[in-house]
Amino acid sequence: MISPPTSPTSPTSPTEHDRLLVACASGDRVALRRLYDLEARAMLGVALRIVRDRALAEDVIQDAFVQVWEKAASFSPARGEGRGWLFTIVRNRALNVVRQRAVEAPLDDDLMSSLESTLMTPARDASGELPAAGELGALRDCLSQLESDRRQCILLAYVDGCSHAEIADRLATPLGTIKAWIRRSLLALRACLG
Repeated sequence: MISPPTSPTSPTSPTEHDRLLVACASGDRVALRRLYDLEARAMLGVALRIVRDRALAEDVIQDAFVQVWEKAASFSPARGEGRGWLFTIVRNRALNVVRQRAVEAPLDDDLMSSLESTLMTPARDASGELPAAGELGALRDCLSQLESDRRQCILLAYVDGCSHAEIADRLATPLGTIKAWIRRSLLALRACLG
């Protein structure tokens, strides 16, 4: 585990973080503000080194403090120091952002043009099935080679404009699975259209 940087505004007592986290668990907003004042700058530095984008790092810090507020009751001084717990949350949130960004597969311009021109026509029937492959060209051939759930993810994302979360809700499938299916499907489409 990476040890957090020391902060010039750190408390003199290593147990102050513990005390503040216990106060947060009981709903003390002043304690949360004090934790923020003590550590936000150093936490931002950690997040920034991981995500390498200031806006994303700021989002990580905001999410981390929301998590601190919601999960403060799960903190136990017997398992470690409060400051370490805070930095673990930030580190994990930042790594999740990096992983999420790596899984998202942006479309290249050529594939997006093919999707727009070919799929924006009334090509699907009410059940979402594709018509015969010969009717709409190479992209249709490649789409028809995908498993139906993966093809449906692509169509929902790039024809209907659904977000990954919306697709996960519609298909009652975990968000991570949806992201993986879309990424793999796009790679398969690119290779097929090659």
